[in-house]
Amino acid sequence: MAYSVHYLSQFMRSPTQAHFKIALRLLRYLNGAPGKVILFKKEDTLDIKAFSDSDCAKCLGSRKSVTGFCVFLGNNLVSWKSKKQTTVSWSSAEAEYRSMCVATCEIIWILNLLKELKVDVKLPV
Repeated sequence: MAYSVHYLSQFMRSPTQAHFKIALRLLRYLNGAPGKVILFKKEDTLDIKAFSDSDCAKCLGSRKSVTGFCVFLGNNLVSWKSKKQTTVSWSSAEAEYRSMCVATCEIIWILNLLKELKVDVKLPV
């Protein structure tokens, strides 16, 4: 869903009929899933986990890769993002590396926030 919204937002100034069809499909999905929620459960330990991925040269117009990541605190999803990379990667390995860098920056930001809140977080080895 995040990728669809990101994709559609690129064409807000001059949308086409194809973009309208994608928007309707997304709205139908959201309408059919009113019970889907993000639930935060109380955990005894807070370990932080992150997953990142990239789709090399996903955008056919610019040949830029799309980066995506999600960060979990315990079993709770606390952060996620899907975004077109700012530069063209020369290989899928470079696109994956850029994706890991973005996810790492997000983890550092979350860890600093939790440190300010004086929350003890366990990092996986």
